[in-house]
Amino acid sequence: MDSLTYPKTIGLDRVKLHFEFNADRLLEEVQKMKLSGFEYYDALPLRAPAHLVDPKLPFPEPSGDYADGSWTDWLDTDLLKGSDYISEVIENFKQNTTVNLVRILRLSAYSEVKEHTDPTLALEEEKSMIRLTIPITNNPECDFYLNGHVVPMKPGECWYLKLNDPHKIINRGNSERINLTIDMIPNDWIRGQIENSI
Repeated sequence: MDSLTYPKTIGLDRVKLHFEFNADRLLEEVQKMKLSGFEYYDALPLRAPAHLVDPKLPFPEPSGDYADGSWTDWLDTDLLKGSDYISEVIENFKQNTTVNLVRILRLSAYSEVKEHTDPTLALEEEKSMIRLTIPITNNPECDFYLNGHVVPMKPGECWYLKLNDPHKIINRGNSERINLTIDMIPNDWIRGQIENSI
């Protein structure tokens, strides 16, 4: 499960996986959620720590390491339970690896996410999760930059991005950008999918 087993992934900061999803169906289900208005940036959990989904559950014990999500159980939220196709997309990964956090990420028109890093979201990290990004909507004037270069993501595609490297988003367009993100613990299956997509 290390870089010697999957040598082609060493040093790569982006890989478009061979999975393709129906962006129109994804958008239809997002629209059915009847989301409220927001300013700038919105993150809607579809799968989240169990105690946040069900307040009757106890808060997890303190952990020395929160990087890979094993510090808590994870549950689907009501938003996901009412979204059959999005659930199907996520189940495709849950059948093969441990899926933790799942969110709908919205960036409003004429907005920017400043350059930053997510220190634990990369294959190279010893104990971590990785994030797969599935664009649902985009516009020609919204760009995702990773290490200073645009990642040409299109709706319905599925991308692995090395997010412990510097990245930012600039939406110069007049419509919001919507992504589905799926955080998972990298195992041999997903590492193999990434390697075979190079």
